[in-house]
Amino acid sequence: MNRSKQVQIKEVGPRDGLQNEKKEIATEDKIEWINRMSESGLSYIEITSFVHPKWIPQLKDAVEVAQSIERKDGVTYAALVPNMKGLERAIEADVDEVSIFMSASESHNKNNINKSISETYPVLKEVVDEAKKAGKSVRGYVSTVFGCPYEGNVDEHQVIDVCDNLFNMGIDELSIGDTIGVANPTQVEHVLSEFEKHFSKDQLALHFHDTRGLALANTVVALQLGYHIFDSALGGLGGCPYAKGASGNVATDDLAHMLQQMGLEQSIDLNKLQEAAQFIESKLDQPLPSKQMGISRRL
Repeated sequence: MNRSKQVQIKEVGPRDGLQNEKKEIATEDKIEWINRMSESGLSYIEITSFVHPKWIPQLKDAVEVAQSIERKDGVTYAALVPNMKGLERAIEADVDEVSIFMSASESHNKNNINKSISETYPVLKEVVDEAKKAGKSVRGYVSTVFGCPYEGNVDEHQVIDVCDNLFNMGIDELSIGDTIGVANPTQVEHVLSEFEKHFSKDQLALHFHDTRGLALANTVVALQLGYHIFDSALGGLGGCPYAKGASGNVATDDLAHMLQQMGLEQSIDLNKLQEAAQFIESKLDQPLPSKQMGISRRL
């Protein structure tokens, strides 16, 4: 296993986790939750999404959240942006990094964005260009890399072509997603071995979902191949509103615990992380699915 790179966890719970929750979380509770995570040692938090409230009402308070959190030095505060109107609000809220998104499969892209892949490129290119002019770094997300809820397997050459187009736009980093949690370790090894022929591992993150309980196993395979950036959501929050049956993201608390046990991550305070998980669990009024939270409830 390549230990030359510090493993980085990118927390996506306040956006990718909450967007799938039906119970509306109060703005002040979102702010408190993010503040608690900022104190845990996490270096990256995706705090919200500047999508139209019609599509994701849970995140309608994006500007207020972004402007009200206590920003900690050394932490990047990012937000998802679908278009130029969203970018204008993100710049107004002064997020550190802008994230754009699309799918590797046509069907999921049309259901998620209401555009074909070819129609999506010019929209995202404009966002990337303007975000760069505003001095923001830009991250890309590609969904359905390991499987699509509508099309099944997605051709890896199609995936690489989509990723190549995004890098050509000038994005700084790309997160490749197992949106519905269908990936297995053998598939991850094959796909990532193909990716390293085209892209730098320093510019790629892995975004695993735990639908079938394989997210940590898939993470270990990626680590063995030298990948070192991973998305996760505290407590295992999340899913995908446009992918029936998809469960939450790999849990940040489980991921951080595993990495520390492996000697690959020492910057995160697991106790503070768990306190933050317990806080949002109490606001959701339902148990979070992570293994660490399950253990804490039994102790």
